[in-house]
Amino acid sequence: MVKDETESDDSGPGGYAAARLRLLNEKTQSGPPRRTALARLTDDWLGSLFAGAAEASGVAGASLVAVGGYGRGELSPRSDLDLLLLHDGSADKSALAALADRIWYPVWDLGLALDHSVRTPVEARRTAGEDLKVQLGLLDSRHLAGDLGLTAGLRTAVLADWRNQAPKRLPELQELCAERAQRHGELQFLLEPDLKEARGGLRDATALRAVAASWLADAPREGLDDARRRLLDARDALHLCTGRATDRLALQEQDQVAAELGLLDADALLRQVYEAARVIGYASDVTWREVGRVLRSRAVRPRLRAMLTGGQKTDRGAERSPLAEGVVEQDGEVVLARAARPERDPVLPLRAAAAAAQAGLPVSLHAVRRLASAARPLPVPWPAEAREQLVTLLGAGEPTVPVWEALEAEGLVTRLLPDWERVRCRPQRNAVHKWTVDRHLVETAVRASALTRRVGRPDLLLVAALLHDIGKGWPGDHSVAGEIIAKDVAARIGFDRADVAVLATLVRHHLLLVETATRRDLDDPATVRYVAEAVGSHSTLELLHALTEADALATGPAAWSAWRASLVADLVARVSSVLAGDAPEAPEPVAPSAEQERLAIEALRTGEPVLALHARTEPALETVENETEPQRPEPVGVELLIAVPDQAGVLPAAAGVLALHRLTVRAADLRAIGLPDGLGSGDVLLLSWRVAAEYGSLPQAARLRADLVRALDGTLDVPAKLAEREAAYPRRRGVAAPPPRVTVAPAASQLATVIEVRAQDAPGLLHRIGRALEDSAVRVRSAHVSTLGANAVDAFYVTGADGAPLPEATAVQTAKTLEEALRA
Repeated sequence: MVKDETESDDSGPGGYAAARLRLLNEKTQSGPPRRTALARLTDDWLGSLFAGAAEASGVAGASLVAVGGYGRGELSPRSDLDLLLLHDGSADKSALAALADRIWYPVWDLGLALDHSVRTPVEARRTAGEDLKVQLGLLDSRHLAGDLGLTAGLRTAVLADWRNQAPKRLPELQELCAERAQRHGELQFLLEPDLKEARGGLRDATALRAVAASWLADAPREGLDDARRRLLDARDALHLCTGRATDRLALQEQDQVAAELGLLDADALLRQVYEAARVIGYASDVTWREVGRVLRSRAVRPRLRAMLTGGQKTDRGAERSPLAEGVVEQDGEVVLARAARPERDPVLPLRAAAAAAQAGLPVSLHAVRRLASAARPLPVPWPAEAREQLVTLLGAGEPTVPVWEALEAEGLVTRLLPDWERVRCRPQRNAVHKWTVDRHLVETAVRASALTRRVGRPDLLLVAALLHDIGKGWPGDHSVAGEIIAKDVAARIGFDRADVAVLATLVRHHLLLVETATRRDLDDPATVRYVAEAVGSHSTLELLHALTEADALATGPAAWSAWRASLVADLVARVSSVLAGDAPEAPEPVAPSAEQERLAIEALRTGEPVLALHARTEPALETVENETEPQRPEPVGVELLIAVPDQAGVLPAAAGVLALHRLTVRAADLRAIGLPDGLGSGDVLLLSWRVAAEYGSLPQAARLRADLVRALDGTLDVPAKLAEREAAYPRRRGVAAPPPRVTVAPAASQLATVIEVRAQDAPGLLHRIGRALEDSAVRVRSAHVSTLGANAVDAFYVTGADGAPLPEATAVQTAKTLEEALRA
């Protein structure tokens, strides 16, 4: 009688090999079921090998244990077999060696890779204590055959050791993960990623299991198992396509692997792999942050509690420091304030993200998930505050990246910008590009944040950086498609028509300068004329120049060089000369309004400052679902009018008082006006500012006026008060901001010298500028101040004591002195 080939002959090497081959060639079974079936088939074969070997060698008190990936039951077609022959030490060494040989040699004879060891439980624990990788493998140990009690005892002891030693071993594991990431890069951005070793790969997924086994912290579970499964499926397909035990997804094999998985093409494969790696990478960030927090609290709190309470127990929670309205810092993370109501505050996600990035802090997982689940969609167009918070987030530099990743992990980015979905995790099959499309856009914004001092509208630069490649998710020329998308997005987030047009131009022509500079004859007048016509204005050219550099720097080392930079700068200079006729004229005098005249008359009559506050509101938002009362319009800022008899020191005094009351200046205008005949004599300085509270409620107008009077008469030492507050509540700086830049705008006005200041916005900045200008003995004829995200872009029209523009040398020295004062 001929036996069916699927019967007990599978217990022998030939039978196992045939059954294994049939399983791997079976197209109807793949993924986790095939890995499980392969592990079960291998378990049965090795179990029969062990039983026969134990009987032949006469060894008792031994067991065969699967460890590592095999212990988890995750056998890919070319996976190693990680085996431990465990024994109680009673067997003769020669008998034990015979037992091992009867197991190892059949495995080798089939050409299977084998990682093996022979140890007692004591030896296994000692080796694990010396070698972290051995300990990680034993955490996934699984009994195959022999003495079950021996295996169970070892597993229990290893887990106990791991939990007891977690405060020491987890930092070692984190360092091991960091070193591996440094060597192999980030899986979610590599064109030829290592599915196992790169950051966000299978090794990191295993590390998260080990952290969870320590009971010290746990990874966010949502999506993690699915991400791990996708990477394992990709590795299975890679093994089947190549016939080799490889984890590197090489370019020449990606199409075949995609076909094996039933995917459209290699890009679909990479996007799926990148998405999985992003989930694991983000889970790793959150988990290691929680591990660090727990270990710090264990080390510090007992000592701190003893110092503060004399050994008495206390339930005092972690200190919470305000960062913005509804946003606080707690224990090194950004969390929501107890009174925050995301269901009534649709700007809160952006405000929290901007505050976190500016402070260089991560957003807590709980906060992001609460915002994702509870926050309402923003109205269209966005309110002004939402747009400003987005610009602030984009302008924070490197800390923008982890904050953006946290928002993206919970779906908040695609909710805010629906067009983002098409570029999310989209690969760029180009060795020049270092990042996926979405990460490249964020990195371009990061690079642009360091160039904001070069442009008059940093908000447009940062948003253009975020959108310049948004068309890569659509067919055709991505610049043409991107222009259409940019118009829609810019209008959605609340830019006016003129700004929408500028953003569309920047996106449409973001490659114009570098392509023209490197591919055209710059001595041909037609070349320069073409670029000038496409750009249209000097301000747009300035933005496009900065965007070009940021885009190239964010692409990769090969995309930008001193040579390319010089060619682009040459082109910009030539185009600028063509556009020189568009240089701005001196500002026309603006007649004061009726209220401004009233305040000016009152200031002249009393000889003291006069203030008026007018709240500005946005239209009421829609009613929250299941809420019976409609929401009222919320104030987004206050128009502050100040009229002061013309005198020295008004600008620094007023700016200092606002800073003391924690008022942020969003926009400001200062000018001297003369009243019509019959209404009063003498000049009045009129300050028209839009301000907002950093957090909390607005101060009373009477208090502002009283402090301004004291600041002007010298009884209130504003610099000392600001320094005292800064010392008591130092501001956390997440990243070093680009240095301030002060320049003299050439030929900007025939009536005054225009000094432009571009700096990081901060409490007291306008006060410091005003003081420095006063110390330089120049008169501020007018000031035009605007805050764009985290950037202050200010223009001061100054004259000498005679009312004439400053001589060129004096103007340059004044700008230099002001810049030095701001750098100090």
